[in-house]
Amino acid sequence: MPTEIAVLTNPTSGKGRGGRVGEVVLPRLADAGYDVRSLQGRDADEALDLARQAVADGVETLVVIGGDGMVHLAVQALAGSGTRLGVVPAGTGNDVARALDLPRKDAAAATDVVIAGKERVIDLARIGHKLYVTVLAAGFDAIVNERANQMTWPKGQMRYNLATLAELRTFSPIPYVLEVDGEQHRFEAMMVAVGNSSSFGGGMRIAEGASLDDGLLDVIAIAPMTKVELLRTFPKLFSGSHIGNPKVTRYVGKSVTVAAPGITAYADGERMAALPLTVEVVPQALRVLVP
Repeated sequence: MPTEIAVLTNPTSGKGRGGRVGEVVLPRLADAGYDVRSLQGRDADEALDLARQAVADGVETLVVIGGDGMVHLAVQALAGSGTRLGVVPAGTGNDVARALDLPRKDAAAATDVVIAGKERVIDLARIGHKLYVTVLAAGFDAIVNERANQMTWPKGQMRYNLATLAELRTFSPIPYVLEVDGEQHRFEAMMVAVGNSSSFGGGMRIAEGASLDDGLLDVIAIAPMTKVELLRTFPKLFSGSHIGNPKVTRYVGKSVTVAAPGITAYADGERMAALPLTVEVVPQALRVLVP
């Protein structure tokens, strides 16, 4: 009897790429002998219900076709269950796929990772009842996200570029109270990020060196910089070479509370809640398929 596999697709991911990728993934899984259950929610709530039903039905693997937001949604249903997560990237950032070293531009190759069935068990980060895989943004980057989400023009990445330039004109350092495993720190910073993995924002390796399965969270704080310093440092985030800069501090722990005025945090690119927030690591919480 064929093994059932569920495929949850966001057809609008990556400007419609999700739908096109699905046309590659579904027949490839069927050809490999799977009984494929194709799932497509009309909105996030319905997609989450479909993912939860797949878990309740005991489906061995749920494959997500989409970006980090779609993976974030699926994780809420899969965490702590026996159902494995497969990811075929079809978004713009794809930082979860990056963290798992999955093919990000070859849907057939990513599908073959699912078929091969190699498993890894990873940690998640938890804020209340919500979970995330990658990084919590709680500073300048979160403010940019807030502004961009209020803009109706332009579309795509350019909207975030314009929001960044607009915020740079008036941005001032943020006063933080940070508590890591009960030890309190007070300082001003441009941003604080709490990483379960290393990258966010489409490959910015803010928490370079973070591991998905070490049972720890990596907290990065970037001290106040001039606008020129910030613009010089920004490209280094994509290589992780900002680590070692004397204005960059790393803290490591299992429980992190971040407090700062006027900041709404984002995780996996999704809007979470206003600070203060407490983030806790959930060790060995998710079964994933990897190369």
